[in-house]
Amino acid sequence: MMYNKLIFEISQPGRVGYSLPKRQFTKYDIKDLGNHLRQTDALLPEVSELDCVRHFTNISKKNFGVENGFYPLGSCTMKYNPKINEELVKTMSFAKLHPYQPISTVQGALRAYYELQNALSEISGLEEFSLNPFAGAHGELVGLMVMKEYHMARGDFKRTKVIVPDSAHGTNPASITVCGMEAVEIVSNDQGMVDIEALKAVLNDEIAGMMLTNPNTLGIFEKDIVEITKLVHEAGGLMYYDGANLNALLGKVRPGDMGFDIMHINLHKTFSTPHGGGGPGSGPVGVKDFLIDYLPNPRVKKLEDYYYVANVGDAIGQISGYFGNFLVALRAYSYILNLGKENLMQVGPLATLNANYVRQALKNDYYLPIEGYCMHEVVFDGLKDNPHEIRTLDVAKRLLDYGMHAPTIYFPLLFHQSIMIEPTETESLQTINDFIDVMKKIAKEAKEDPDTLRNAPLSTPITRTDEVFAAKEMIFSYKDYLEYINSKG
Repeated sequence: MMYNKLIFEISQPGRVGYSLPKRQFTKYDIKDLGNHLRQTDALLPEVSELDCVRHFTNISKKNFGVENGFYPLGSCTMKYNPKINEELVKTMSFAKLHPYQPISTVQGALRAYYELQNALSEISGLEEFSLNPFAGAHGELVGLMVMKEYHMARGDFKRTKVIVPDSAHGTNPASITVCGMEAVEIVSNDQGMVDIEALKAVLNDEIAGMMLTNPNTLGIFEKDIVEITKLVHEAGGLMYYDGANLNALLGKVRPGDMGFDIMHINLHKTFSTPHGGGGPGSGPVGVKDFLIDYLPNPRVKKLEDYYYVANVGDAIGQISGYFGNFLVALRAYSYILNLGKENLMQVGPLATLNANYVRQALKNDYYLPIEGYCMHEVVFDGLKDNPHEIRTLDVAKRLLDYGMHAPTIYFPLLFHQSIMIEPTETESLQTINDFIDVMKKIAKEAKEDPDTLRNAPLSTPITRTDEVFAAKEMIFSYKDYLEYINSKG
């Protein structure tokens, strides 16, 4: 068959990589299974143990991660996460806990939950947190459910609309819709911030609140935030803080002090959990004191030195199994304790310093649509001198040839050729300088050797793909690939 000729197919008939133990029981015939019995042998690879180990080891070397090289993917805050936290969550005392254990046997886990809730409250300026949401977008939904329940409990049923700026993360309007409310988009001004007059124009008695990321997706701090929150509150709405960019403010400014009533925090972005590919994640939701009763059940409480679980009647309900992703919360707890108050206060300034260093170094080669200082991320709008019309996609693909992952591209949507670069606070000056040198080299190649960029990457295991083909021909397994190859003869 043709599949034996494929370079990734190492299966050979008769080759075995396992040894089952001798049968310890007498023969037993399973009757009346009918069509449930397999009629043909399963198509499984026949490989030795060594073949199998080599196969997965080689695949792992083809993956790119933050431990392989620079990973300035802005929208996901792909920073290095300390290995001590990974060792902690492997500890049997934590990893093998069962949610139905008696409360008296999980006092340590409940204490970690309780103290993490308190730490997040101190960091954010909000009175109480729930760690139950499984991810950032899940946290958004829960926060909006709290907002909706607050208005409904007051008999204010007209408030079904939530304001979002045109620079918002895509999950914001999606979460609003899933929650059964309507998103109202407002434009940004020429500085990339919320247009105050546009905000005033949509405020009325139908507005439930406003969702805002600060700094926003352009990496710019909303300097009018106090006026924004005042206007929304005067109109009877609540302010929701999307915590995706909290790294920029960590230890310096608290969302609660800016006037936000509800927020979610991406523990996996800000507080140390390796993530990507869909998980793991955690999106704790915090609220001001007048919203505490609406947080989801169950709650972790403390009575003297004893930790217990409580349910509150006014809560929006239960939104996850038990208490969310426990081991993600544990990593965050360890991260916060290890850094301490003094070092947590350095996260925001270092992230901001690194991003502004990149902004200043590359502004002559890449077009900077918004002048002035940024926060933790900087957004360019493609190449500045671009006679051959090289796209942002070409720049991103070429970066892979230099052993660096591409930044976020084509987002935010305000610019046609967006390049969002977030160096994070964990990268060294040497690494950032290397990235700057490569970006300058690519800008030069765009003028002198544009075809190299159009065909990049050239040195990766998979080179430039046909994206239209990839979207139309869904190949999820080697069997799908075999069928495709055989269909082509």
